Amino acid sequence: MTVRELDAAGIHDPALRAAYTRCRVLNARHGRTYFLATRLLPVDRRPAVHALYGFARRADDIVDDLDSSATPGERARALLDLEARLEAGLRGAPAAEPVIRALADTAGRYAIDHRHFTDFLRSMRSDLTVGGYASYEELGRYMHGSAAVIGLQMLPVLGTVVPREESAPHAAALGVAFQWINFLRDVGEDVDPERLYLATELLGAHRADRDRFESSRSTGMPDSRITDVLPAAAAHYRAVYRAALPGIAMLAPVSRPCIRTAFVLYSGILDAIEADGYALLHRPAVVPRRRPAAVPLDDLVPAVAVRTLCRRPAHAVDASRTAELSGPRTAGRPARVRTEAV
Repeated sequence: MTVRELDAAGIHDPALRAAYTRCRVLNARHGRTYFLATRLLPVDRRPAVHALYGFARRADDIVDDLDSSATPGERARALLDLEARLEAGLRGAPAAEPVIRALADTAGRYAIDHRHFTDFLRSMRSDLTVGGYASYEELGRYMHGSAAVIGLQMLPVLGTVVPREESAPHAAALGVAFQWINFLRDVGEDVDPERLYLATELLGAHRADRDRFESSRSTGMPDSRITDVLPAAAAHYRAVYRAALPGIAMLAPVSRPCIRTAFVLYSGILDAIEADGYALLHRPAVVPRRRPAAVPLDDLVPAVAVRTLCRRPAHAVDASRTAELSGPRTAGRPARVRTEAV
């Protein structure tokens, strides 16, 4: 983290500066596009965004580190331990872990509700044992912790021109909309680790099930029932997306371009998926080069905090991998956004 960013944010304690710098390193190493976008935020707000990313990345790594031999039970205990250390840090206890020290400071500076972090970690733990959801309502409860709270964490940093409680539902909704697009984009990958973020009620309405997804994925053969399910899911996500749009005007003027840019880029992911005939189980959909290039450079600011928007450079965004502009999945596989919220 540059001295200029830390000074602008009023962060002068040497240990705290080191903690924020560690979060910045994590963001630069793993966030890539998200990190570059963060550089276009006002200087004094960048450390807070890095802190939010750093913590979400830490939690997501516990869940999705495919190189680790840790069992689900051991990972669950690691998440509980992380939560206990965070709670102590939020109460003012000295924190040895840099991401916790920086996050606790950010939460205090911006008055971020501590429940957002608790809810986030609860959804992370559910990823260790839950591979599917019966209904949109059930999936929505999971997504509150994995996506909506990311938007709610970011909202105080972005700033608003209306009371925060008025803009909060829109920030949460946009986070959920971004993550739903991530789920659709990653459906071919998520079937492999036995996760499927499509409601069972949606599958049943089209006489489809997980076995059909797994079979189509492994054989490379299209399945007409799956190609019925995915457009229906996309239509639902677009409706949520449109409902979240009014929240952009409620943000501080300096933050609106970042959310507007994310809105355009995520819409491009849906457009590419549709144009490719929803062949997500067999090949990634690619956003045309002209789409991201059409977004003004000075509008390209981070819009989604933790589970992220683009893992590849903006000139060649692969819709099966565009998860790094929202911050953490952040995390093995991209942020589920988890990462990905306002």
